[in-house]
Amino acid sequence: MTVDTRNILAKTIQRLLRRRSYSHLRKIVRRAHPVDLARSFSVLSLNEQLKLYDLIDDPAGRGVLLAKLDIDDLHPFAAAIPIGDLVVASEHLAADDLADLVENLPPEIGRQVLEGLQREYSEGVGDLLQYDRKTAGGIMATEFFALAETTTVREAIARIQKEHRNVETAFYLYVVGADQRLSGVCSLRALVTAKPDTALSALMTRETFSVSTDTDQEEVARVVSRYNLLAVPVVDADQRMVGIVTVDDVIDIIRDEATEDILKMAGAGEDFIETKSVMSSIRIRLPWLLATCGGGIAATMIIGHFESTLEQMVYLAAFIPVIMGMGGNIGTQSATIVVRGLATESIQVHRLGNVVLKETAVGFMLGFVYGVLLGVLAQFGYQIWQLGLLVALAVVFTMTMAAVVGALLPMTFARFNIDPAVATGPFVTTSIDILSISFYFYLARWLFRL
Repeated sequence: MTVDTRNILAKTIQRLLRRRSYSHLRKIVRRAHPVDLARSFSVLSLNEQLKLYDLIDDPAGRGVLLAKLDIDDLHPFAAAIPIGDLVVASEHLAADDLADLVENLPPEIGRQVLEGLQREYSEGVGDLLQYDRKTAGGIMATEFFALAETTTVREAIARIQKEHRNVETAFYLYVVGADQRLSGVCSLRALVTAKPDTALSALMTRETFSVSTDTDQEEVARVVSRYNLLAVPVVDADQRMVGIVTVDDVIDIIRDEATEDILKMAGAGEDFIETKSVMSSIRIRLPWLLATCGGGIAATMIIGHFESTLEQMVYLAAFIPVIMGMGGNIGTQSATIVVRGLATESIQVHRLGNVVLKETAVGFMLGFVYGVLLGVLAQFGYQIWQLGLLVALAVVFTMTMAAVVGALLPMTFARFNIDPAVATGPFVTTSIDILSISFYFYLARWLFRL
């Protein structure tokens, strides 16, 4: 369903609810996917949300809707419906989706849901909740096919036919040894084309790619993407297989990580806040602006230090915005290129010197072009050769240093296992503003012999 179609669905549901046209609503609810119904919740009042939820007859559909609700919609909605209804709907979710739902619920309601679930459900969710939600252990599905090496093809197919509804996916059949350690993997294609009496040990591929339970979700996504996998096995510290991460989970990871990086580069926090309240948005974005505020104060103090210089040559102030702006732009460009390169692994952390040298060369050449252009304009406008030279040199220096800082900060952050996206936005522009202003005025004093 396209974005436009989802918007039409949300408006239609809202209009029919206000008209109390429940017969038409039931038809729409039966045809619409629960994910699309969940997206409609943001435009509905709590009372309208409850009425729409009551029209969903399928408990599994209710579970999917709850799992896909935005956390700001989920909290008041979950508090308004009976715990028993939450439990029934939750039982139809896969263990990893159920763990996410319980974690997103208010703590007390989440605890009551866990207590209400059957023992096998609650134990499975409890096992997942012990892991960080942004690691392979936190996002893995615990239902998968894993058979012994001595199992024959006939026995494996019979097992799949019997238990296929109880697993997350049947893309691969994993083969384990007597100690339950991962030995190999067998595709379903290889399985159905082999002779019935063939043992899995003779059929499986022993070269497997796996991740540990504490592997960051971004690295999990890289492994799946790099090797074109439909699912990747998750192993514990003893190399025993405990779950799988499927490609649909990886798609969610890529979307979430890309959103997080963009927000960090803009200095707007880590979580998408468009749907949050005004106070929540202020609370999240306020700390990220401290770097910009601090940098602005530092730049103001530097300019104040050269107040006497400005009083003698007021025209110096005319070029401050363009010098800072050019530096900020190229610095952000370099940082964005490097952050993206690190994320896609097209840039390696150990090649810091090469990356910085390349960006330095790019910054210098761009600075030279624009330095000459702006220097000529300054000379033409004020007929002062020192001013033209000052502006040209300041632009060259600022754009060169901006490229260096924009490349160096993300690479350095990545080397110390800090998200390189943090290095862009306020940190880069603030550093460049301070450097460019300082160089500009010190060079002005030297050129004009002040």
